[in-house]
Amino acid sequence: MPGRRLTRREALKAAGALAGAAAAGRLAGLLPGAPGPQQTVRAAAPSGTPLRIGFEVHRTGIGAVYGRWYERTTTAAVRFINETGGIAGRPVQIVAEDDGTDPKRGVEVIEKLAQQHKVDFIFGTLFSNVVIANAPRAGELKIPYFVVSEGYHVASGKLNRYTLQPGITDVRAQVTALAPWIVNNLGKRIALVYPDYAFGYDHRDFMGALAPRLGATIVAQVPIPPTETSFTRYFPRIPANTDVIYHVMVGPGVLTFVKEMGEHFGARKPKMFGFIDSLEGVDIAAPGLEYLDGTYIWEAFPRYAGEYNTPHERAYRQRVGVGPTGASTADPKDISTYSHMFGCWETLFFIKRVVEASGYRSPRDYKALIEAAEKVTDIAEGPGHPQGPKRFVGRLHQVFGQQFVSQVANKRLKVVHRTKIEDGMYTPEADYTKQPL
Repeated sequence: MPGRRLTRREALKAAGALAGAAAAGRLAGLLPGAPGPQQTVRAAAPSGTPLRIGFEVHRTGIGAVYGRWYERTTTAAVRFINETGGIAGRPVQIVAEDDGTDPKRGVEVIEKLAQQHKVDFIFGTLFSNVVIANAPRAGELKIPYFVVSEGYHVASGKLNRYTLQPGITDVRAQVTALAPWIVNNLGKRIALVYPDYAFGYDHRDFMGALAPRLGATIVAQVPIPPTETSFTRYFPRIPANTDVIYHVMVGPGVLTFVKEMGEHFGARKPKMFGFIDSLEGVDIAAPGLEYLDGTYIWEAFPRYAGEYNTPHERAYRQRVGVGPTGASTADPKDISTYSHMFGCWETLFFIKRVVEASGYRSPRDYKALIEAAEKVTDIAEGPGHPQGPKRFVGRLHQVFGQQFVSQVANKRLKVVHRTKIEDGMYTPEADYTKQPL
């Protein structure tokens, strides 16, 4: 029986699948430190019209330290992707624009990337206030917007079908996975210290809701402006009988925050559980941080080499130029944002996967691309996903993964607990797949 003639989309999809399979083999064989035999035949150089990806980066403003490392990670990922055949055989080109970590400017960047630079997709944004401002405009322009942000704003269903977070877990998942460990190991009277904007409210709301279910009590809520530089006046709000201070701070004052907290509480401090957000880009061994000794920190990806010792982690660390202590291999004073920047690497490899699965060639294929993304479920750990295995929930446009608890000891971070993907899963409240494209 003669076969029917393939449509253009079917042919492209088949070609993309073959390219993806070939690239997967190349990734396993060509990435330094990856398992399996090193292949002697390198991938064909990508050719044709570049796939242009708009990169909204926090080069300035309070997110600048993250932006610097997001950009380095993005550059390293794109170099590796292009070395191993590109995406669907096409070279990848990054078009970067600084948003100043500012919501208003971020909207302007979205418009510039989409309308002036005519990129295929936009990705990279971290700060949740910028994401929340940008997402509606990306939806209006009907351009896929891949964020690397952590906030619950994507999974909440409050954004739109064009916005996805496939490379990094959200706050609700992180808190859901970690709350039982905090209550069972550190104490039941918990004071929350958090930044006074959307990201901080996620921590407040989800830890606040989980604590009573676990038999714990939130004894204080202390919101602090992210641009604050002195914190002494906030600490008296924390009751003396607090068991645990749960803190997550961002911005330029994190060193001062820790030092002033030490001065206020002294040796009779409560136990402390913090998020590495407070210390991203900061040397744990820096003078003044001795107060952190013995405290616990959430990490998405352990900063110190050997704490998650896999060939994929080692190869990724080498590629992005991070040494064994989490500092740049070029400058030991330049500390990476290791628990966040991997999200850029993994998001780009997710984009690669769905471009090749959907047969995407141009913006008229956005519908196929987003539908292909929504069909992704399990994501295997590997060269493109060195942080660990993931599970993508298409209806939420959100990825789930493992979390780490580390303890500060001898001026470094030592992993003491690792969660499973299932520990952070929660009942979905949204379904983007019901929205029109």
